[in-house]
Amino acid sequence: MPDLSVDFAGIKSPNPFWLASAPPTNSGEQVMRAFDAGWGGAVWKTLGQPIVNVSSRFGSVDYGDRRMIGFNNIELITDRPLEDNFREIEEVKRHYPEHAVIVSLMVETKEEWKDIIQRSIDAGADGLELNFGCPHGMCERGMGSAVGQEPKVCEEITRWAMEYSDVPVIVKLTPNVTDITVPGRAATRGGADALSLINTVKSIIGVNLDEGVIEPKVKNKSSNGGYCGQAVRPIALHMTNQLAQDRQVDIPISGIGGVETWRDALEFIHLGAGTVQVCTAVMHHGYRIVRDMIDGTERFMREKGFETIDEMVGRALPSYDDWGNLDLNHEIIAKIDEDLCIGCQKCVAACHDGAHQCIHVEEGTRVPYIDEAECIGCNLCMYVCPVPDCIKMVEVDNGKDSMTWNEYTAAKERGEDVEHPGKSTHQTHF
Repeated sequence: MPDLSVDFAGIKSPNPFWLASAPPTNSGEQVMRAFDAGWGGAVWKTLGQPIVNVSSRFGSVDYGDRRMIGFNNIELITDRPLEDNFREIEEVKRHYPEHAVIVSLMVETKEEWKDIIQRSIDAGADGLELNFGCPHGMCERGMGSAVGQEPKVCEEITRWAMEYSDVPVIVKLTPNVTDITVPGRAATRGGADALSLINTVKSIIGVNLDEGVIEPKVKNKSSNGGYCGQAVRPIALHMTNQLAQDRQVDIPISGIGGVETWRDALEFIHLGAGTVQVCTAVMHHGYRIVRDMIDGTERFMREKGFETIDEMVGRALPSYDDWGNLDLNHEIIAKIDEDLCIGCQKCVAACHDGAHQCIHVEEGTRVPYIDEAECIGCNLCMYVCPVPDCIKMVEVDNGKDSMTWNEYTAAKERGEDVEHPGKSTHQTHF
C-alpha cells in the first residue's frame, strides 16, 4: 500500500488532507468527528479576542443544479471563549495524538501574540497558522489581510511568532494582492516554517434585485466577504505554482482553495503543496468526502508507481514556462465523432460567434464538419459540446520544427531569414 503519511515542516500527519480554519473546525467535538472520518489534520478556527458574528453569514453562486460552485462568507473569527477553545484543543490532542492539530491565530499587539502563542502551545498545538488573509471585518481593524498586504508588517509579526513559538509556524497568505510572491518572501524572511494559501478572495456574492440589497443580507445591509469554493481553485493553483517556482521562497506550502475531490487535491500537490486544506466542500457535503480523497489518492499512487506523497510534490512544476517559450508550431485540430454527435450544433454557434469560424453545417445535414485548414485548435468546441468525447483535439504533424516566440524574435534580431511560426488562417467563411 502507498504511504500517505506526511511530515510537513515538522508537523506529522497520517495523510496530507487537512481541514482549513473555518466553521468545520469550530469545536473539539467537530474536529474529533473529522479525525474519525479520516482527516489527517485540522487547522482550528481562528482564535483571537472573541467577536460577535452576524446573521446571516453565507452566500452562494449556483449554476443550474450545481450548488455552491462559488461560496461567500462574512463570518469572522471565533465567537467562543478562548478558555473553551484551549480546553478542547487539549482534549483533542489527548484522544488523537497521531493527528495534526494546528491553531490559527489573529491578534493585534506583540504582547497579545506572545500570550496567545504560549497558550496554544500549552494546549498541545502541533503547529500555528498566522491568519494574515481574512479579507473582511478583521482587516478593517488592522488584522487579517491588512497584515498580508503589507510586507514589512507581515515580516515583523512573523518574527514575533518565531521568537515566541517552539512549534512550527505557518503563515496564511491573502490572495488579495498583485503579486503573491511579495508576502510569501516577506514571511520567508521573517523565518516562517511554511506557507498556506489561498485565503478567501474579497468579493460581493450578488444582489437581491427585488429588494435592492447586497447578499447575504443582515437586516437591510451587507458587506464584502470572502469568496471560496470550486470557482477559486484556478486562482489558488496559479498562486501555489508562483510560490513553488520562486527561489526566494524555499519553505513548504499548504494548498487551499476549491478542493473537493482527490484529483483537486493532487493538482495542488503536483504544483508543490505538501498538504492540502479543505473547507467549502466539507460545508457542502460533510466530513465523509475525505474517504474519496484517501481512496482515490491510494489508487492513483498504485497505478502510477508512487510510494509516498513526497514523490508527487512539485511533479508538474517543470511543465510551467513563460508564454514566450511555448512551441508556436505545435498544432492540434478538432475532430467530430459523427456517431456520437446529436446535432445540437452548439459547437457551430460557439465557433462562429466566439472563436475562428471553422465549423460548418451543410444544408440538409445534421452533423457539423471541421474546416481543418482554418481550425487553430483553440479547444472551445470541445468544451461547449454536451456529449463526452464527441469532439476531441488531435495532434497534427505539420512538418515544422519547434519554434517559440522568443526563439523567433532572437533569430530576427540576428538578421536570420526564418519563417514566422504558427499556423496561418484566413477565415474566408462568413
